[in-house]
Amino acid sequence: MKHWQIGDIAWDRFDPRKVDPATVPIMKAAAMVERNGTDYAAYLKSVFHDDPDFSRAADNWALEEVQHGDALGKWAMLCDPSWDFMAAFTRYREGFRLKLDADQSVRGSRTGELIARCMVETGTSSYYSAVADAAGEPVLQEICRHIAADEFRHFKLFYDHMRRYLARENIWFLERLRIAAGRVGETEDDELSFAFHCANSPPGAEYNHDRCLAAYFGAAFSFYRERHIGRGMGMIFKAVGLPPRGRLSDFSTKLAWQFMQRRQRRFAEQSGTVPPDYAHAA
Repeated sequence: MKHWQIGDIAWDRFDPRKVDPATVPIMKAAAMVERNGTDYAAYLKSVFHDDPDFSRAADNWALEEVQHGDALGKWAMLCDPSWDFMAAFTRYREGFRLKLDADQSVRGSRTGELIARCMVETGTSSYYSAVADAAGEPVLQEICRHIAADEFRHFKLFYDHMRRYLARENIWFLERLRIAAGRVGETEDDELSFAFHCANSPPGAEYNHDRCLAAYFGAAFSFYRERHIGRGMGMIFKAVGLPPRGRLSDFSTKLAWQFMQRRQRRFAEQSGTVPPDYAHAA
């Protein structure tokens, strides 16, 4: 059951004067990744084919993910009326395909699959919280706050199922940590960079992974403050079985924040853009 509807958004409050032009390309890309939730749900239902409770949860999750994409896509088209969201999304799905008929998780276990999903929801909840806090355009703020709240609930959904499977599979802590770290590292694969390409390049243009990755993350990382990293780190710690608060979590947050700042500067230099500097506000 959805916690909000696209019609609930106060679209009449859209203010083009408050739109940051650097935000539009990455929201276009995010819209397509979010809308692709039905493919991810099909993959999950294949992996958990004999778990009807989880399959129903995956279907509901996908409905909310698709709504995220549709809301972001509608906002992007208000910013850029010449952009065709569905045409761009069609190109994206044609070029980025998931293995939908997997009979087991690529993570090696169902617990591992759910840990990986927790990492994704950690990243998205933190990201949309950061965008909502940084954005000046009121409709984008409202959309991102709704999405962030959904993503926090999705983390709990996958975390609760992960705990259920962990009791059966008893995955060691180091293996859980390896899976979590590996999934975080996969943010630099083709999923986001190809979405950025399809959203912002004309049909037929050559895809350049490194260029698109730098353009996306050079802008996206600039929205974060240290508090967003801290909340995300607590969620990561919780998923792998560590105390979400404490000296280790605080130390890891500082390291991650410093690492993100360096990456943001490097990506911005590579892409030739200098997005708004939120990096110094903690």
